[in-house]
Amino acid sequence: MYDLPSEDPEEPGLPDEFHDLQPQLLSRTLRLSDYASDRYFTGTDLNLYYDVNHTLWHKRPDWFLVLDVPRLYEETDLRNSYVVWQEGVNPFVVVELLSPGTEKEDLGENAVLETETPSENGQTTKELPPGKWEVYEKILRVPYYIVFSRYTNQVRFFHLVGGHYQEQGLDADNPRLWIDELNLGLGLWQGEFEGITRTWLRWYDRQGNWTFTDAEQAQQRAEQAETQLQQVVLNLLQTGMSIEQVTQLTGLSEQQIRQFTL
Repeated sequence: MYDLPSEDPEEPGLPDEFHDLQPQLLSRTLRLSDYASDRYFTGTDLNLYYDVNHTLWHKRPDWFLVLDVPRLYEETDLRNSYVVWQEGVNPFVVVELLSPGTEKEDLGENAVLETETPSENGQTTKELPPGKWEVYEKILRVPYYIVFSRYTNQVRFFHLVGGHYQEQGLDADNPRLWIDELNLGLGLWQGEFEGITRTWLRWYDRQGNWTFTDAEQAQQRAEQAETQLQQVVLNLLQTGMSIEQVTQLTGLSEQQIRQFTL
């Protein structure tokens, strides 16, 4: 059994495993050279409140980035939500991961549910909150809006130009978008993350290299340290030292030193 629909035909669908892993990869490979790590915020499946006149209206982006805000709410605590009129800064990038239940709204093709509000005469009237597209484009004016489908591995990039989203043309074989303000780009990467090999949305640097996760950085540092140690051992042996002498000098075992010479 892969997935079954809800008994509620109006339910848009619940996030799957991909909706957990993909945002993790985006956050863990985000390397902003112009912002300290405590001066930006990334949110995942977090309520984003956008209208001070309708304080319950919110969207729930799969992932978003806000620049030049404290990592912690009021620099003291984790956020339970992101309230735009309190924070004073709108998101700079929003990423939505398409699913069959949300695709139309994510792409601005679907109306949203009605909400009830009291009118002046005390009667209840219904008012429609705007859809995601309108909120991101017209209200929050998010500069970069990205949608990605794990079912088709298709990514679409929208850039806010003159108050309207313009879809950016991409290379079909290597779809990438450079975001100059971040000194980073987003593209599709085929590789393994958290034990899952597939196509992922991932950040890359100005040289075109995929930026590392924290675990990948630690592994790279360990490999570099081992390479440097191996070179030290080889240099000592080339001076005429015996394996026993190198062992005493470096603290390595004879077996480790012999492995370096293979």
